[in-house]
Amino acid sequence: MTYIAKPKLHHPSLTRNEVGKTRRDYEGAISTLCAGCGHDSISAAIVQACFELSIEPHTVAKLSGIGCSSKAPTYFLGASHGFNTVHGRMPSVLTGANLANRDLIYLGVSGDGDSASIGLGQFAHLMRRGVNMTYIVMNNGVYGLTKGQFSATADKGSVAKKGAVNNDSGIDLASLAIIMGATYVARSFSGDKQQLVPLIKAAISHPGAAILDVVSPCVAFNNHAGSTKSYDFVREHNETVNRLDVILGAPPMTAEYGPGEMVEVPQADGVTLRLRKITPDYDPSDKAGALSFIEEKSQAGELATGLLYLDPLPKDLHANMNTAAEPLNTLTESTLCPGSTVLETINAALR
Repeated sequence: MTYIAKPKLHHPSLTRNEVGKTRRDYEGAISTLCAGCGHDSISAAIVQACFELSIEPHTVAKLSGIGCSSKAPTYFLGASHGFNTVHGRMPSVLTGANLANRDLIYLGVSGDGDSASIGLGQFAHLMRRGVNMTYIVMNNGVYGLTKGQFSATADKGSVAKKGAVNNDSGIDLASLAIIMGATYVARSFSGDKQQLVPLIKAAISHPGAAILDVVSPCVAFNNHAGSTKSYDFVREHNETVNRLDVILGAPPMTAEYGPGEMVEVPQADGVTLRLRKITPDYDPSDKAGALSFIEEKSQAGELATGLLYLDPLPKDLHANMNTAAEPLNTLTESTLCPGSTVLETINAALR
């Protein structure tokens, strides 16, 4: 992975937050993703959210799997802890880290391939266990690193760049998260920073499993009619291994629309992305209502964005397991091995 460091010099007049840091202190390396990639907009939203929350970067652990999305943690919170796992296995590694040290803030960054295909089982178990973390899915509907095959979240009927038609139903990760027990579920669009930043801040502050499914356009490989997730700026011819091609950069896609409004975002291939924000009177605590609402908008060809579901009384993994309040990685031998008398008492209780 190419790593390009940013200059460390900061302008002296930059605004500082409650812990004395500027927004630049929450940035990472220079992105090597395609120009205009929605993932970079999400990274910028994470930077802004952590700056506004006055989080100390060293108190954050960011974990990812494999894919374009899993490169993104390199581009934010450069002074935090980071771990890049194997494909689809980020949830289990994060669960182990959370059990060992509950004092860190955990950010899991994944993609639709990493979470909805090889990592689907891991995704589901993380949600049902209530691990206290923020799970951000950068959802573009394709495998960008392997030249644009459909991912499991691609819409049925989508046509790929080379003409293949997707005949499989797409997996809705927001609905699945609600069913599996996530206590904070939201969906947003990478180009709507006004909505995305508050959703990330709320997710980080939520004491339980929080997921954000973020539609993030791919500028390179998602050039198929009917897609609701991305657009194409690649020249319209087949690629071969012995011919060079050019990916034209594009400005980031943005959209501004109010609660209850629907906005159509035109894309370069003629496809229109239809986003609708939920209304102020929407009840996010109604689990059945949330699932019904998501399906209703899906049938109408729209993606519902905003806070979709919130459990007002969440319990995380440590509460469910009744673990010690002190992080497990700080427990001493005297605490872990209290002696033969205590062991005999425990054994007696099991007879």
